[in-house]
Amino acid sequence: MSTPEADTASPPEVDATALETLLYAAVAAPSIHNTQPWRFGLDARSRTLHVRADRGRCLPVSDPLLRAQYLSVGAAVLNLRVAAAHLGWATEARLLPERDDPDLLATVRLTGAADAASAPYRDLYESVARRHTSRMPFTGRPVPDDIVSGMAAAVRAEGACLDVPDHAGTRRLLRLTALAEARNAADPARSAEARAWITAPGRDTRYGIPFTSLGPRDAAGRMPMRDFTGPAAGLRLPALRFERHAQVALLWTPRDRRTDWLRAGQALERALLVATRHGVRTSMLHQAMEWPDLRAAVGEPRRRHSPHLLIRFGYGPDGGRTPRASAARPEEDREAPRQPLPRLSRGLR
Repeated sequence: MSTPEADTASPPEVDATALETLLYAAVAAPSIHNTQPWRFGLDARSRTLHVRADRGRCLPVSDPLLRAQYLSVGAAVLNLRVAAAHLGWATEARLLPERDDPDLLATVRLTGAADAASAPYRDLYESVARRHTSRMPFTGRPVPDDIVSGMAAAVRAEGACLDVPDHAGTRRLLRLTALAEARNAADPARSAEARAWITAPGRDTRYGIPFTSLGPRDAAGRMPMRDFTGPAAGLRLPALRFERHAQVALLWTPRDRRTDWLRAGQALERALLVATRHGVRTSMLHQAMEWPDLRAAVGEPRRRHSPHLLIRFGYGPDGGRTPRASAARPEEDREAPRQPLPRLSRGLR
C-alpha cells in the first residue's frame, strides 16, 4: 500500500481532462493581432507536447522575419508550463529542439511531479483565463513599485529584461511608437493587413480581433494606440482621453536570435500574468518594432539591446475579450507510437 508521501510525489495521469486543461491554457496566450500562430502535437510515449509555428497565420508585411510570431508562440509555451504546474507536473521546455524541423519551435515535456520550482508557475494559473488586452484608457493611478518589481522579476526569471523608463524616457518611447503608427497609417499594404484581422459580425470569429474589442483613439493624441480600421472612419469608436502620465515598460533581450524571441514571449506572458494577478490591466504597443530603424532607436542608447515591445499597464476598465480557436485535439507526432489520442472538447471562448 502506498503512503501519503508517495502519493503526493506521484505525477498525475495525463488523461483527456489534463490535455484539455493544457491546451485551453496554451491558446489563451496573447498573439499579435490575435493570429494564434501555433499548432500543437503530442508524443504520448514521452509525454511531450510539441509547439509548432503555423505559417498560414502570420503577418508577411509587418512581421516578415516572424519575430512577433515567435513572441506569440513563446507566450503559449509559458501558459503550457503554468497549466502543467497547476496539474501537478514539473516540466522541461526546450526551444528550437530540432535543427532539421524549423517549424518545431518548442517542446514541453512533463517530467514528473511538481516540485518547489513549479510553485511560481502554479500560482499564476488563475490569471491565465482572466488576462486579456485592454485597449481602453487607464485611470492614471500609478501601479505600486512592488507590483512593477514583481513584473520585472518575472521577466528576468525567463531570461529577458524589463526596463521602466522615467517620464522623459516614456515620452521618447511613445513618440517613436506614434511615428511608427503614422507610417503604418500611410502604408496601404500595412493598413490592409491590419484591417484583415478585424472580425465583424457574421464572419469567422475564431481568429483576429472583434470590432467590439477595439479601443478608442486618444482625444488628446498622447497615447499612440494602434488604429486597425484605417480610413474606414465609420468603424471608429468615439475618441476618449487617455491617462496623462502613461506607465510603460520595455521588454528586451541582450541578443536577437530566434531563441531570444521565444524567451521574450515567455517573459512577456509571465509578466502579464503577474500584472493580472494584482488587478493591473495591460496592453501592448508593438508598432515601433515593425520598422527596423525605429526598433533600433527604441534600443538606444544601449548596445546589444534588442527590444521586443512596450507593455502599457495601469488600472482601468476591462477591455473586450478576443476569441480563441478550438483546441480540439493535438496532432499526433510522427515519432509517437500509433495509438488513439483522446478527443478534447471545444476550446476557449
